[in-house]
Amino acid sequence: MKNRYSLRKLASYFFVLCALSFAPASQNISLAAQGNQRFSETFTNPLLPAGADPWSIYQDGFYYYMHTTGINLTIWKARSLADLKTAKKKIVWTPPQIGPYSKDIWAPELHYLQGKWYIYFAADAGSNESHRLWVLENTSKDPLAGEWVMKGKLADASDKWAIDGSVFEHMGNLYAVWSGWEGDVNGRQDIYLARMKNPWTIDSQRVRLSMPEYPWEKVGDIKDNPREPPHVDVNEGPQILKRGDKLFLIYSASGCWTENYALGMLTTSASSNLLDTTSWKKSEQPVFQHSREARAYGTGHNSFFKSPDGTEDWILYHANSKPGQGCGRFRSPRAQRFTWNEDGTPNFGKPVPVGKPIRKPSGDRKSRSNGIRSAQGY
Repeated sequence: MKNRYSLRKLASYFFVLCALSFAPASQNISLAAQGNQRFSETFTNPLLPAGADPWSIYQDGFYYYMHTTGINLTIWKARSLADLKTAKKKIVWTPPQIGPYSKDIWAPELHYLQGKWYIYFAADAGSNESHRLWVLENTSKDPLAGEWVMKGKLADASDKWAIDGSVFEHMGNLYAVWSGWEGDVNGRQDIYLARMKNPWTIDSQRVRLSMPEYPWEKVGDIKDNPREPPHVDVNEGPQILKRGDKLFLIYSASGCWTENYALGMLTTSASSNLLDTTSWKKSEQPVFQHSREARAYGTGHNSFFKSPDGTEDWILYHANSKPGQGCGRFRSPRAQRFTWNEDGTPNFGKPVPVGKPIRKPSGDRKSRSNGIRSAQGY
C-alpha cells in the first residue's frame, strides 16, 4: 500500500514537470516579465538599514546620494534610490587624522554649481565647540571620479559654531544657509543665511532667519552627558524648496535625540530680499512629524528631490523605527512623494509606514539625461 502511494506520488510529480517543460515559452516569459514589472514599480522604506541626514541629487540618469557616516564622505550612485542597498558607492574623501576638519563628519551635501561638483559638510577638531562648515570641489563630470580638493572653511566674518550647511541659487545670487550658535556657548541652535561670492566663499554678514519659539521646537532635555548643557533648543537642517512665486525654508526642530524631532517651515516671496529677516514668516505648527503607526520616530533632517521626469516632488528624511533610539546609528533614510495645497504650500502628509509599498518616482525606470534636478527644484 505504501509503495503504491509512493509510485502514484512520483507519477504526479512527473506529469507536473512535463507540463511545465512543454508550456509555451512566451507564456513563461510573460509571467516573469509581469512579476519583474510589479517588483520594479514600487519600493519600501527604509531605503538603507541606517543613514542619518540623507541627501540626494539627480543628474543625467543617476541619483547621487550621501548621508552622515561620521568618519568619511561616501557617495552612492544608482539609477533608482530604491536600489541604494545594492548601488555602487565610493568613499571619495577621508579626513586627516588631526586638524580642524578631522572628526565628526556630519550632514554632507553634494551640489553641482557653475560646472563643478561641491560637497558641503560639517566637521570639528574633536570637540563640539569647534564644529564648522567645509567645502570640497571636484571638476570631474562624475563625482565618483576625479579628485576632491579642499577649498576651505565656509564662514562669515563672525566664524561661529556651524553645522548642516546647504546652498542654493536664486535670482542670480548664491546663498548659504546653516544652523549655528549666536555666541560661543551651546544652548540654542538658530537658522542663519548669508550671500555667497562663489561656491566656497561667503561675502555678507549672516542674518538669523529662525530661532526656536514654539513648544514643539523646544523639546531638548539632555540626560547623562556632563559635556553638554542639560537642555538645548534646536533649529537645524535647513533646506530650501521653491515653487511659483514662493520660497520655503524647511528645517528640523527640537533635539534629534528626542521622538519630537519634526519639520518646521518658513515662507517668503520669491521676489523678496532674502536677507531681510522680516520677509520670512514661520508656520505655527510642524509640517511633518513622527508617527507611531508608521514606525517613524524622530522624523527630520530632510532634503528634497524631483522625479527623473520632473513631474513629482519627493521628500527624503531620516527616522528611527522604535522610540528611544536617539540621535545615532538607528536612524534610517526614507523617501515619499509629497503634494501641494491650494494656497501653494507643500503638503508632506504623514510618514509612510515601514514596509508599505510606494510607487517609484515617475520616470525612475527610464534612462534619462535631461540635466540636473536637485533638492531646490532649479
